[in-house]
Amino acid sequence: MKKVLVTGAGGYIGTTLVPMLLEEGYQVRAVDRYFFGKELLCAHPNLEMVQTDTRLIGENLLDGIDYVIDLVAISNDPSGEEFRDETYAINHESRVATAILAKKCGVKRYILPSSCSLYGFQEPGVIADETTPTNPLTTYAKANEMAEHGVLPLASDDFVVVVLRQATVYGYSPRMRFDLAINGMVYGAWKTGVLPLMRDGTQWRPMVHVKDTARAQIFMLTAPADKVNGEIFNVGSDENNYQLGPLAQIVADTLPNDVRIEWYGDPDHRSYRVAFDKIEKLGFKAMYTAVDGARDVYEALSSGKIDRTPKTITLEWYKELVAWHKRIRELELNDGILRI
Repeated sequence: MKKVLVTGAGGYIGTTLVPMLLEEGYQVRAVDRYFFGKELLCAHPNLEMVQTDTRLIGENLLDGIDYVIDLVAISNDPSGEEFRDETYAINHESRVATAILAKKCGVKRYILPSSCSLYGFQEPGVIADETTPTNPLTTYAKANEMAEHGVLPLASDDFVVVVLRQATVYGYSPRMRFDLAINGMVYGAWKTGVLPLMRDGTQWRPMVHVKDTARAQIFMLTAPADKVNGEIFNVGSDENNYQLGPLAQIVADTLPNDVRIEWYGDPDHRSYRVAFDKIEKLGFKAMYTAVDGARDVYEALSSGKIDRTPKTITLEWYKELVAWHKRIRELELNDGILRI
């Protein structure tokens, strides 16, 4: 039974990926700070949960590991700008350090889930493939690109390194996020009948269902080494390249209630379409579209399975944790509050 180390295992993608790996028969060592709760991963005989920070990972955590999927990240642009130093330390430095340790410890494959946000703004008509010059516009995107540059040179005959540039993710996950485009649209439409849409709606964005990007990561664990080693792959599908205005209409039309689109904010200048031919030629094909994701999220909301809380907005939750930490440190005495 092959053993996979997953960093960021308690996050939005991780809490979808880990159960899928277990279903495929892998043993999983799930590493995370678990800021969003350990209960999001269900107990399983082949699951080992380790609560630590990836900036502190040592060789002991890589003992007996066959594969690493290095998901850990400060995971969106607003959080990246609020916590810039931490984003570079986690998204770039810790992942390169983990890759170096993995190679030293005899790990066979290292998968780096990166982001299509590296393409930033592209001229109209450009459909970015893996050879297109990158144009990272945010701390999050820049840190991901630095991680790519740090891990790809480690590829060798006995250490397979694969970079996956994920499109913007959507769909239901146990660690739910409503700070992602499609998920946020569905929440607004469900809660108030008003779907929020950032101006001006003409911007292109590639999307991928959370289950599809998890499937792509699992796919790369056994893909032919000579076809994937040292390579970058965009993860998504042409069907999931959307302009945000028409995408909002698709979401509105998918839901059973009456929905009105409401514009907000200044025009978003990030616009890029992405090609996915390279990964599809290997045999991977995305299974889901925005319609599937919108239905999943709507049904989970309607059943009471999920709701919008500070935990579902990444930056809100990080800020709340920081505020709690400050209050506790101010009141703490002899490692306690009332019981000292």
